[in-house]
Amino acid sequence: DRLSVMGFVEPLGRLPELFGIKRQLREYFVANPPLAFIGIDAPDFNLRLESELHNAGIKTVHYVGPSVWAYRAKRIVAIKKAVDLMLTLFPFETQIYKDHGIKVACVGHPLADQIGFTDAKQQVRAELGIDQDAKVIALMPGSRSGEINRLAPIFFGAAIKSLQRNPSLRFLIPCSSADNRRLIGDIMRQLGLLSGEQFCLLDDSRQAMSAADFVVMASGTATLEALLLRRPMVICYKLAALTFAIASKMVKIPNVGLPNLLAGKRLVPEYLQGQVTVDAVSGEIIKFVSEPESTAAMLKEFTSIHKRIRLGASAQAVNAIESLVGIKA
Repeated sequence: DRLSVMGFVEPLGRLPELFGIKRQLREYFVANPPLAFIGIDAPDFNLRLESELHNAGIKTVHYVGPSVWAYRAKRIVAIKKAVDLMLTLFPFETQIYKDHGIKVACVGHPLADQIGFTDAKQQVRAELGIDQDAKVIALMPGSRSGEINRLAPIFFGAAIKSLQRNPSLRFLIPCSSADNRRLIGDIMRQLGLLSGEQFCLLDDSRQAMSAADFVVMASGTATLEALLLRRPMVICYKLAALTFAIASKMVKIPNVGLPNLLAGKRLVPEYLQGQVTVDAVSGEIIKFVSEPESTAAMLKEFTSIHKRIRLGASAQAVNAIESLVGIKA
């Protein structure tokens, strides 16, 4: 949890703590060398640690490839010096590592293994006491307080505007922690909204998405989960102003949402920074409610993507790591 910090500017205040954690880990693993060190995600932290361990003769594996295909491509040079094996989640990520002579294996995404192809909407709605014919929208403004503060007021504003056209709409809002529930509750009260049947707070994001017909969500891994659950969605991406100013100079890809990256095209509507408005988001909700059949082709492609990344991630990762360290199955 202490490594869970996002952005270019936001981590600066945590640097002393992060450097201290890295030093402790380096000292421990150099004194007690494992067959391999496996760093999971957190590339700005783990790659530095992996480099030092690699130089100490310890084999290193990085699980979840950094987005060098999207920005800061020059990191590939440092990655080659730090990592003996890169494990990626998606097929489109592997080529850049191969091009630079880095051992890489695409293992697929664990979520694609966990989530099956049977739609649980009816079951989950029955558990929540939601009518099977109701039009239900999940609002998911993120899991970090910063993104909740930036996105939740817009999402709720869009919900209010959508209700003017469709008064029977119901909204599910999952909260990933008690702190987030309090924050979202405060934002709702400021807008004159109360938690209840029409705006229902839940603890489980998958339950909310499973029960929903449509999802309004922050960009992130949850968008992949919505794809795997085959839920139409709109993706919103709104960073702190300075972070976005830096990121917009560095990111060189046309889409940021995972469903669009996996499809290789704009499959799902996405709105960035200033484009994220009450009118834009409510327009997507109203469009879906008016024309739900328009998402049929999208849902078919969601299934195709699911099958491509359902590779048995854990077993694939174990096999690749055992091969690296010389363990025979």
